Amino acid sequence: MKHYDYIILGTGPAGYKLAQLLSKTGKSLLAVEGGLFGGTCPNVGCEPKIFLSGAVHTAAASRQLTGHGISRPAKLDWDQLMSTKKARFDSWPAETKAIYEKMCDVAVGYGQFVDAHTIEVNGQQYSGDKIIIATGHRPHRLDIPGEEYAHDSTDVLSLARRPDRAVFIGGGYVAIELASFLAVAGTRVDMLIRSDRILRGFYSKYAKEMVTALEKQGITFHFHTNATAITAENAAYRVATDQYNELVTDYVVDASGRVPNVEWLNLPAAGIKFSNKGIAVDDHLQTSAPGVYAIGDITSQPLPKLTPVAELDADYLFQLFEDGHSAPIHYPTIGTAAFAFPEIAQVGVSPDEAVKQEGFHVEERNLSGGSLYAGLNEQEARLTVVYDNHDHLVGASEIGATAADDINNLVPIIGLGINRADWVRNVMPIYPALADKVSGLLK
Repeated sequence: MKHYDYIILGTGPAGYKLAQLLSKTGKSLLAVEGGLFGGTCPNVGCEPKIFLSGAVHTAAASRQLTGHGISRPAKLDWDQLMSTKKARFDSWPAETKAIYEKMCDVAVGYGQFVDAHTIEVNGQQYSGDKIIIATGHRPHRLDIPGEEYAHDSTDVLSLARRPDRAVFIGGGYVAIELASFLAVAGTRVDMLIRSDRILRGFYSKYAKEMVTALEKQGITFHFHTNATAITAENAAYRVATDQYNELVTDYVVDASGRVPNVEWLNLPAAGIKFSNKGIAVDDHLQTSAPGVYAIGDITSQPLPKLTPVAELDADYLFQLFEDGHSAPIHYPTIGTAAFAFPEIAQVGVSPDEAVKQEGFHVEERNLSGGSLYAGLNEQEARLTVVYDNHDHLVGASEIGATAADDINNLVPIIGLGINRADWVRNVMPIYPALADKVSGLLK
């Protein structure tokens, strides 16, 4: 049995960042991967998604400007766009595997624990002083008759031919983003939402306005509706629901959420505690088994499942292992967004939280009067900010075509506690854009 100083299970952003750092120490390192090298983000997640959104947003923006300076809106060619995407991304797993093979030893297959310091991959056992679990999340699959006919987000991001009709099951950010992409390309989209709203975790008022915006793009929402069965019917599919109606479609997407990749790990053999939310860790990212750690999406921490968060975990563990760092991990102010059209983005305390607690007050700003937003015909662009009882800016939410970039202007202000005097004395942003108006939000 070969022994290593470190074994990393998973090669996504968290595992990749940690492997890069550890590979420079001279310590022995084994990376284990049973899926795509590089994980979700660069292959079937945020990277291809944001690549596609460039064309999608351009086409959607041109339609919004038709009659306001644009005489003919852009037509999105999904098939051509996907061909361009594949040319960029299809080689990434093999290229990432080659990078790993230069950095450290590699075992291809799904690793499972034999005990807290031993794993097995394809019948071969390896031991490690420290084992780091970075296996991430995968799409959840509904347990309904005909679920084998449903596709997931991975499939949509590699969908070579655009369907004329599609049904999405779910209303989270993955569902909303991908459904809006197909709708802009010309697909008639129906969305089955089990509750009364989409995008839980985002400001509820703007989530409702997102529904209105997407309905104008041709998406039909069915709230309080669950899919109960999917049946094949000639070249199409019939989706039955608990509302006694059926939808006939060409393509079904199960976007009912994401779940932690824990099944094949055999965590009980190592005494590692976990739940359906992921692996439990302490404030040093150690699991219930000494010497075994978990980072990135696989942990059960109530944090956004984002690549920068995963990479921060990796940076922290490296400092803990190799730099003598001993303090608990500290998470900064984290911004997040859904990249539909319009976008919805937020940071810090949400307005929904603020109105439920004392010590906060909320103000909304209509952005449509600014020349930038008027020039984009952004009639519904709005920003809501949250202040604490000392008038410090502590939260912001926005809906609009540039919401993600706009909110990014406010992430450092909230995270660093910058006041108006500091901003005016030290910063002069590009004019005219939202950043040059930030001083007006500070008190």
